[in-house]
Amino acid sequence: MPKTDFAGCLTATETMRVPFHDVDPASVVWHGRYFKYFEEARRTLLEELDYSYVTMMDSGYIWPVVDANVRYVRALRLDQHFTVTAALREWELRLVIAYQIRDLDGILMTKGQTVQVPIDAKTMELCLGTPDEFLKRIEKRLAAGT
Repeated sequence: MPKTDFAGCLTATETMRVPFHDVDPASVVWHGRYFKYFEEARRTLLEELDYSYVTMMDSGYIWPVVDANVRYVRALRLDQHFTVTAALREWELRLVIAYQIRDLDGILMTKGQTVQVPIDAKTMELCLGTPDEFLKRIEKRLAAGT
């Protein structure tokens, strides 16, 4: 399970509210919906790296999730506001992104992690290492210190 310390990581955070269609009859978020919340923060992180999903596809690579895990610490409930943060932990050979969901008081609700690998979109073959185009975008953001 990923550590909850995101110091030194490239991160992006989204503030969200639990909608009615994400909860079960007890007004608790259904367990599968947490991955949707992770996805929103991951999308924001990639966009902040100037590597949106459209840019990714235009670059000739796709990045399927090959591993995912989640630890439910506390339940989110209907209409609850929360933040979800995505932190890029690894990027040289694959993308390892850790996630935290916290309530607005900063209490940890959920944590998780996804692993994505680069696939050549034309040949559908696994690439050994992150494509240079994406590495340059990460290096640029790291150099900027944001």
